Amino acid sequence: MTGQIMAEYIVVVSLMFFVAMLMTMVGKGGGNFYVFILVMAGIPMHQAAATGQFVLFAASTAALFIFQKARKVVWQLALMIGMVTAVSAFFGGYYSSLFSAFMLKIIFSGLLFLAGILMVIHLPDVNPAMKFHKRGLWRVNIGGETIFIDLWMIIPLTILIGFGSGMCGVSGGSFLVPLMVLACGLPMHIAVGTASTLIAAISLMGFVGHAIRGHFSPVLALPLAAITIIGGVAGSKWAVKTRPKHLKTLFAVTNFAAALLMLLHTMLKGG
Repeated sequence: MTGQIMAEYIVVVSLMFFVAMLMTMVGKGGGNFYVFILVMAGIPMHQAAATGQFVLFAASTAALFIFQKARKVVWQLALMIGMVTAVSAFFGGYYSSLFSAFMLKIIFSGLLFLAGILMVIHLPDVNPAMKFHKRGLWRVNIGGETIFIDLWMIIPLTILIGFGSGMCGVSGGSFLVPLMVLACGLPMHIAVGTASTLIAAISLMGFVGHAIRGHFSPVLALPLAAITIIGGVAGSKWAVKTRPKHLKTLFAVTNFAAALLMLLHTMLKGG
């Protein structure tokens, strides 16, 4: 390995560690930035997506233990949403080959912009008393507080999130956190902790779909997974100590930054 290649590799590893720490704080895992870093390093888009899914699974699983210890995970909600998104993520990864690398990048950027906008939109609360008269509502108890979740809205959204996540190689946290905060009414810390569980499931299934199609390189992914595990543990510890308002702002800013960087790169390189 030449000195230049070694220097480039050190830069990539350092960026992956920083992203793992930062993105775990906001429940996104870091898949959007992982893919961007790998693409910028010259890795083909489909292989970058497969590698992104693999390191996401490693980092989010490590972070999950920290969030669970801090009691920031709603398991019943995670299991319900996780099953739906995991299956749809598998199909997203499997059918990603139907799209060109250029199209995947455009879809990737658009999803990130939308997720960032959703996080800064403040939707009016629904009167809890009115929810008793609707069908398809799920009652969830969180710390002594009852939250009502509209399954008719949540399930279709999770299917779309899972498929898009698996296809583009992102964690799904970019949409799952806004989904849980805005549509489910979860506090930011709990949404971030619960998202770590969902990210682990989505990224695993998305990775399997990519691996079946031959997009996975263990030589590339295994060392990166090790460093992102360390970053994921550090980020999750910081998350439980950070104010919800700051986490939301960080969430939106990182989404916009990732979308803009990927879009500019796609336009300049022509796919």
